[in-house]
Amino acid sequence: MVILRGIPSIISPDLLYALAKMGHGDEIVLADANFPTSSVCRSGPTEIRVDGLKIPELLKAILKLFPLDTYVSYPKKLEAVERFKFYERARKSFAVVATGETALYGNLILKKGVIPAGENGD
Repeated sequence: MVILRGIPSIISPDLLYALAKMGHGDEIVLADANFPTSSVCRSGPTEIRVDGLKIPELLKAILKLFPLDTYVSYPKKLEAVERFKFYERARKSFAVVATGETALYGNLILKKGVIPAGENGD
């Protein structure tokens, strides 16, 4: 459990570390329980496990910590990505978070936005 102010308790230390290390434009995958996380991560991205969590609750917690990139073509809505193109993009991501999500094809890719000066508590 993370014991810090303002950090949602469902954010594990490993996930918090990855989120903090990400820069503007880096992507993180929130993967459902059927996603081949270990296979995808063999080629580069960090594998983070939060098996007991569902994607909606995790997404809500992550979005308290950083904004999404507004310099993408679909900043306010979801974009469908073909399965194998999704796998390819996941292999290039910063990290893949394996969740306990049971919804079929419930995977998401988040692109980290810019945190303006002064917004991080400085």
